[in-house]
Amino acid sequence: MHYLKLEVWQRGYQVSLGACKLLQSCRDFALKDQISRSAISIPSNIAEGSERRTAKDNVKFLYIAKGSCGELVTQLMFARDLGYISEATANEMIDELIEVSRMIGGLIRYRSSQIQEKRGEYRGE
Repeated sequence: MHYLKLEVWQRGYQVSLGACKLLQSCRDFALKDQISRSAISIPSNIAEGSERRTAKDNVKFLYIAKGSCGELVTQLMFARDLGYISEATANEMIDELIEVSRMIGGLIRYRSSQIQEKRGEYRGE
């Protein structure tokens, strides 16, 4: 479980935990559920990808985690603009999510460089 040592997983976990805690008492259950799902998806997919056998599988799950960052940013903007959370708190979390997304992007580039695809020979006949 080496992903526990990754700064990107740790930061993703903390911002996701914060988002879930932030809306515990929110009565907009649909938005609260969406936020919880996308937030939990970030560190969970980093972890799942890390435990996969191949770099290609790892990259696939990193892309899902990165997508969940974008989803959570959008949902926090809704929560902010609907008055469920303060502008300062939302903006702080959004800034952190943007950084986590950048870090995931860096990890995707690194892991992608480790993918070795078998190339078949073309035999023109």
